[in-house]
Amino acid sequence: MSSSEIRVGAPQPENKAERINTVAMLALCLAATVVTLDLSLINTALPTISEAIGVSASTAIWLVTAYQISVIALLLPFAALGEIVGHKRMFVGGLMLFTASSLVAGLCSDLTWLLAARCLQGVGGAAIGSVVTALIKRCYPASQLGKGMGMYALVVGLSFTAGPTVAAGIMAISNWHCLFLVNVPVGLYCLYLTRQHVPTSDRSKGRFDVFGAALCAAMFVLLILSLTGFARVGIGWRAVMELLGALLCFALLMSHQRNHAAPMLAVDLFKRRNFALSSLTSICAFVTQGTAFVALPFMFHTFLNATPFMTGMLITPWPAVVACMAIVSGTLSDRFNPGTLCTSGLVILAVGMLSLCFLPAHVEFFDIAWRMVICGIGFGMYQAPNLKMMISSAPAHRTGSASAIVALSRLLGQSFGAVCVSLAYHLSPDRGPYVAIAIGVAAALVGAFCSAIRLTQRTPSVPADISSLAR
Repeated sequence: MSSSEIRVGAPQPENKAERINTVAMLALCLAATVVTLDLSLINTALPTISEAIGVSASTAIWLVTAYQISVIALLLPFAALGEIVGHKRMFVGGLMLFTASSLVAGLCSDLTWLLAARCLQGVGGAAIGSVVTALIKRCYPASQLGKGMGMYALVVGLSFTAGPTVAAGIMAISNWHCLFLVNVPVGLYCLYLTRQHVPTSDRSKGRFDVFGAALCAAMFVLLILSLTGFARVGIGWRAVMELLGALLCFALLMSHQRNHAAPMLAVDLFKRRNFALSSLTSICAFVTQGTAFVALPFMFHTFLNATPFMTGMLITPWPAVVACMAIVSGTLSDRFNPGTLCTSGLVILAVGMLSLCFLPAHVEFFDIAWRMVICGIGFGMYQAPNLKMMISSAPAHRTGSASAIVALSRLLGQSFGAVCVSLAYHLSPDRGPYVAIAIGVAAALVGAFCSAIRLTQRTPSVPADISSLAR
């Protein structure tokens, strides 16, 4: 996107309403919920889906990876395009594509069609996620903007962690096809609310940087494909070439946008020490979470003979505790150093993950539940304080790009987590879930180390509106 942007069309004043646009916020949060849920919803049903369509477990994981690749590749380009065509138009287009592709995914039982539908779901999800924050800003008066952002952060965080529980409920009364079909009525309802209540935003006259967007998308696609290749077949020439291609795209993108005041890939923000460390901490934490939420269903199904419904119930304590900790950790981050809370939370998360590798021979529900509670406490203690540190490290005029990097860090971590599970099955087909959990423990400890480095520098003061974002 060009650094010199001129607003065109009918003037659109900033939102000065004294009341929150509750109906519009409902539409935006519902859309964010279904998009985020789709990142984790089918994890619980992967063993069932793999058996139903006759593919291996490592192949079925592509249903997760394909969706994540599409979202990651297009998130930043769509954020730039949304400024030009309008945030509401981008949001509506993404929601229509997401709903239609969900219908296709729910009606087919062939791997090829499922993968194609999942890719289109990812494209629609990227369009929605790239502009939803900007639209939320139009729904809240300036004095309560932090509250709106905090609500969105809570919805996104809980939606991902609640995926296994929601999937278990759906699978208890229906089959895996309904995991996709449930998005259709929700999507249609969101479209109705959006057209009627979500406000429009200004548009930019600047040209869309097609070449830069192509480089950005190609870089992330090749990166994820290379990592997946390393996980599936080890160090092969194809995976090496894909990694080299990703590095080449990165170098070309840096050269192409070196004179941009606001580059599509916000490298200017990563020059800030706390922002870079917070982003790396976030990636590591979501690698751990992504690894767990893909590996645990296979562990419970293979070693405990758990049904999909029981698998969801076994994982439920994690999101339930995260929901409680979201409020507690947000309040604590205003009283204590957020870096200390993040570091402590990730250490607790590592302990909880490690305990899952030492389940007794005869497992009761309580044996798994208390371990999942520990994981939920650790992840919940990390999440809000890290978000606070990440957003507060960015200058005011770059908070939009910072929000995109927040989402990108989360999605990259979740994608790397799925890749780690494939790697674990490649290394040990018989003990794959346990190897994956061990990788998750290592990622949590690396994240704790990155978080601890931030403690060597005093945390800058945080404005009130940013502080409320962590809640």
